[in-house]
Amino acid sequence: MTTTASPWAPLRQTVFRNLWIAVLASNVGTWMQTVGAQWLVVREPHAATWVSSVQAATTLPVLLLALPSGALADRFDRRRLLLAVQLGLFAVGSVLTVLTALDLMPPSLLLVFTFLLGVGQALTLPSWQAVIPEVVPRDELPAASALGAVNTNLARSAGPAVAGLIVAQVGSAAVFGINALSFGAFALALFFWRRKPQRPASHPEQLGSALRAGGRYVRYSPVVRRLLGRVVLFVVPGSVVWGLLPLVAHQELGMGASGYGILLAALGVGAIAGALLMPRIRDLLSPSRLIVLAGVVYGLALVVIGLVPNSYAIVGVLIAAGLAWMTLVSRMNATLQLFLPNWVRARGFGIYQVVFAGGQAVGALVWGQVASFSGLETAYLAAAVVMFAGTVTVAWWPVYEQDGADRSPAIYWAEPHLMLEPHLDEGPVLITSVYLVDEANVAAFREAMEALRGSRQRTGATRWGLFRDGEDPARFVEVYQVPTWAEHLRQHEGRLTVSDEEVEQRATALARGPAEVTHLLPADYEH
Repeated sequence: MTTTASPWAPLRQTVFRNLWIAVLASNVGTWMQTVGAQWLVVREPHAATWVSSVQAATTLPVLLLALPSGALADRFDRRRLLLAVQLGLFAVGSVLTVLTALDLMPPSLLLVFTFLLGVGQALTLPSWQAVIPEVVPRDELPAASALGAVNTNLARSAGPAVAGLIVAQVGSAAVFGINALSFGAFALALFFWRRKPQRPASHPEQLGSALRAGGRYVRYSPVVRRLLGRVVLFVVPGSVVWGLLPLVAHQELGMGASGYGILLAALGVGAIAGALLMPRIRDLLSPSRLIVLAGVVYGLALVVIGLVPNSYAIVGVLIAAGLAWMTLVSRMNATLQLFLPNWVRARGFGIYQVVFAGGQAVGALVWGQVASFSGLETAYLAAAVVMFAGTVTVAWWPVYEQDGADRSPAIYWAEPHLMLEPHLDEGPVLITSVYLVDEANVAAFREAMEALRGSRQRTGATRWGLFRDGEDPARFVEVYQVPTWAEHLRQHEGRLTVSDEEVEQRATALARGPAEVTHLLPADYEH
């Protein structure tokens, strides 16, 4: 019987604890920034469009840059990349603070600065998510993911409440300044983290090829694709809360900035409660059942927000919505952390962030327009209908728990010895593997090779095929193509995992012996 790790266990790791506290400070500052920016435009003409545009300007950079950011984080030292980004964010936040204090911050310029801060977040998120498995044991990753949600939602709870008070008493410039200081705190924690030296890649990837490799991995990973699809179906309708809650506070409930902070704090309280309950929830509910429960709870909360203009009722359902949001997002996040191998982890999280932030940005813009033309009630009820419809699809599009595969690196291919010496950028390269298979094993061999196909394509192959010799039926030839010789060497030197090795061993065990491998270069290659 397995024992679920304590939800606080990762905090015993000194590096994780220090970075977690620093990220908490940064997240608090970011939520204060959001409240200050949205409240700065809430009295502008066409406020619904401006408020939702602030949300979109925050998340669109993640949509545009998270994947390139993931590629950079997989290519360069993640600590140094994070440190440089935090210093840049400190500079941007400081300029924003000064201009706002001087009353030189029209809404259009505010969107520019909000976008720049969003760029920094886009560069931060994949690197931070990829660093977590480096500083906590694998069996504590679900707890670390839940603590990440606790971090975000402590910030979401404390940041808006404090920001509402500060904005009401001092103004938005003060919260912008606190946000700038929070980036400095994160940079300080990174400066004192002495990361273990990482062995540089023998054949470092160019940005373009790294992006393509990350895209191929997700394309040929059914678990990741299914997970991303479920995130979209939840986040797009769920984003109506984050995008239009300032208008609910101001127009429907007659609250000021501090009241808006209370509504966001209610979401944060629910999310923190969900994080604390996550170990129990993981034991009781499968991912698919969690999706159903979270979707129903969140959808009902949207109905109440749309139909019941009562502050006490809305605070109550926001607590439930925060719990539902956190439990589902945290579960998906932890599943992804466990699934992705290290060589592509940041790129995988970059794609995840693109999908997550894209869903939020598109949702915020759509629901903002619906509210502008049809009112807040219509926007929230329409979002509830979409949420319920997406939840129903779990019946034929479920998400399964981890498959138990070991995705730690495994270098088990023999080093290729060629008479020619190809350049690293030479390509495409065609690799063939010849197997001799007895007739009694043919059906099982074909099935094993189909599983091997996914391994080849996730790690670099752009084309794959299995052929049977017409003259010798026992002879099977596997053929796959990789873009360059360097890309194939990366398969040899770190992209393959223990689970890939196990898949290949199952296929080889059904043949008469190891495959005979050849490497074919373009015919016009000059030695």
